[in-house]
Amino acid sequence: MSTKLVHTPEGVRDIYGDEKAKKTVVEQLLHDRIASYGYRDIQTPTFEFFDVFSKEVGTTPSKELYKFFDKEGNTLVLRPDFTPSIARCAAKYYMDEDVPIRFCYQGNTFTNTSELQGKLKEVTQMGAELIGDDSVQADAEMIAMTIEALCHAGLADFQISIGNLAYFKGICAEAGLDEDTELKLRSYISGKNGFGAEELLTDAGVSRENRELLLKVSELSGTAAILKDARAAVSNGRSKKAVDRLEKVYEALCAYGVEKYVSFDLGMLSKYNYYTGIIFKGYTYGVGDAIVKGGRYDNLLKQFGKDAPAIGFMIVVDDLLAAMGRQRLEIPYDETVVKLYYTEKDFDEMLKEARQLRAAGKRAELLPKRTERKE
Repeated sequence: MSTKLVHTPEGVRDIYGDEKAKKTVVEQLLHDRIASYGYRDIQTPTFEFFDVFSKEVGTTPSKELYKFFDKEGNTLVLRPDFTPSIARCAAKYYMDEDVPIRFCYQGNTFTNTSELQGKLKEVTQMGAELIGDDSVQADAEMIAMTIEALCHAGLADFQISIGNLAYFKGICAEAGLDEDTELKLRSYISGKNGFGAEELLTDAGVSRENRELLLKVSELSGTAAILKDARAAVSNGRSKKAVDRLEKVYEALCAYGVEKYVSFDLGMLSKYNYYTGIIFKGYTYGVGDAIVKGGRYDNLLKQFGKDAPAIGFMIVVDDLLAAMGRQRLEIPYDETVVKLYYTEKDFDEMLKEARQLRAAGKRAELLPKRTERKE
């Protein structure tokens, strides 16, 4: 190579200096609040077998994975998402556990796509998973903890939008949609392609009443008052139970005192097909996408041999930092370093002073006298 490589590949970046210091502070603040709920750290591998993120699991599409081979010919992938990895781990090490398990994690994920419009292909995520508890209280704990973690990190102006996939699935079942058609419809609705969605439903022979309801479900969003309209709009039991669940979750969130951060969206969908019920996303000013994504995935652990309900969330730390920067929120950090300049004669003396400072929890840097800047 005739020239040195000084740039990073597209979609990744170096983080250094003040930005890295601020990122470390925010990560610690988020972690402190999550840990206060009794969540214990877990670390899973950066790459896993392809099957952990397969189509059957319902995670990231294969074309968006970074895939490679080991020397035995196995297909491996860089993790695009933590949840399947933690589900695999829980099934392996906690197979016989019958009490709720609480995990929290931090690390980078990798998405190989050219459709991110300037977004990074490698991002840092921090999140939590509650396994073995299918209660309303577990749903509320996860959402309330998310809100408290964001507040603890210094974010003040944000909203957590909550939905329930069972509402949409209930309408799809009533309309007689098969799984493939439902997935296509979710893709059209998520992509705001109303024409494509209407054509799909017409070709599937869906009645005009159900077709209109499916196309307008995304309009059922707002404060808790919208839940009454959502219930009135449907006649099937599954969708009505979904609204009941949302109302109970809201009551619990009021008990936590975080209701001012909460809104509802009955048309909320996700690209992750493993979600089964309550889902939620967090939005704030300064970034174009959700900084928080989470939800209930009661069937995912079955893919790895353990039948247990679960709910989790993740915060995209890079997007949170970007939002805080654009909102001009102060992230306090102290990287003060005491600089001690030495010569050969006084090195031992300066080293002693440096060690004393370090023992006291301060930062001390030993530098040759010749590097001292003249004022």
